[in-house]
Amino acid sequence: MFSDEQLKIIFGNIEDIYRFQMGFVRDLEKQYNNEDPHLSEIGPCFLEHQDGFWIYSEYCNNHLDACMELSKLMKDSRYQHFFEACRLLQQMIDIAIDGFLLTPVQKICKYPLQLAELLKYTAQDHSDYRYVAAALAVMRNVTLQINERKRRLENIDKIAQWQASVLDWEGDDILDRSSELIYTGEMSWIYQPYGRNQQRVFFLFDHQMVLCKKDLIRRDILYYKGRIDMDKYEVVDIEDGRDDDFNVSMKNAFKLHNKETEEMHLFFAKKLEEKLRWLRAFREERKMVKEDEKIGFEISENQKRQAAMTVKKVSKQKGVSYSKSVPPAYPPPQDPLNQGQYMVTDGISQSQVFEFTEPRRSQAPFWQNFSRYRAAREEPLASPAAAVVSCYTKEVQNVGTRKRK
Repeated sequence: MFSDEQLKIIFGNIEDIYRFQMGFVRDLEKQYNNEDPHLSEIGPCFLEHQDGFWIYSEYCNNHLDACMELSKLMKDSRYQHFFEACRLLQQMIDIAIDGFLLTPVQKICKYPLQLAELLKYTAQDHSDYRYVAAALAVMRNVTLQINERKRRLENIDKIAQWQASVLDWEGDDILDRSSELIYTGEMSWIYQPYGRNQQRVFFLFDHQMVLCKKDLIRRDILYYKGRIDMDKYEVVDIEDGRDDDFNVSMKNAFKLHNKETEEMHLFFAKKLEEKLRWLRAFREERKMVKEDEKIGFEISENQKRQAAMTVKKVSKQKGVSYSKSVPPAYPPPQDPLNQGQYMVTDGISQSQVFEFTEPRRSQAPFWQNFSRYRAAREEPLASPAAAVVSCYTKEVQNVGTRKRK
């Protein structure tokens, strides 16, 4: 009934999550003190396994594709009967399969809530306090990053539509390598060895920067003029003055230097503040690339196809080709998100713990889309160390809610 591709789309990397959780629960049970639960030390276990939680990112990113694939299958009564038979044979609660597949998403979202509750009932002089505080910061960061990557996937339609609006496009699609527009603006640009000063509009994505030229009459129309592979270039901040490479006077300038071919691009911002914003944006681009490599973030072929279909659908509704339409408005020049690193520190107070996480970039976190399932799946949170372990072992369900001392 199912092809290998369908199984991959529906279940994602659920088996990887299962293997990770088996190791995590074993270590968590070792940290739990059966005789004196209030003396348990839970925090170090989360810190030791913190890198492993990133595998949830792939699953959460795939969840939308899984729901769409299931929606297609459910139009066939054979699949409806099959999934219902599976549920009845396993004596599971009355929830559709997409509700069960939501469980890993809920799990990764629950950890910060549980750790925050655990920290609330832990005395500051307890040996586990600073580790729980650090674990809470780590898990909040994990959920924040997963939420951010979900937002990026939800915005790829806009990137596809923007590309379709640029005239004379050449080469690969933006979505073949990139998934986020980090910064954009107008600057003067000189490319060695030509040395001719030109005014261009630059769009900095992860992995690449696209160069466009405005139409002389219709200033809202853009023409494609090339791109720069950011993986091959390094950013060089330069002081005001005379530049020997280009033989020009410079102000508010910086360079992009190709580490392999020695090619150079020279950029002039209108104001110093704009130059600083660009330099911060370049740092954010490199940081984003490294984080994506760490957790294996990428856009699936199915998601690219969906974005292309959306572009065609919108263009038909408007009755015009996107190649002749107005591109989306440029995002406002904002400073890129500067995310901090989380460390275990001595003497940390409980009030400081909740200041570790960064503000969300999205006003509509994707967790809220799943609220209709939570009531059927979530359990009340307990407060002591057993609150975390009880998710996995029945032995700790009867532990009281006394404050740890």
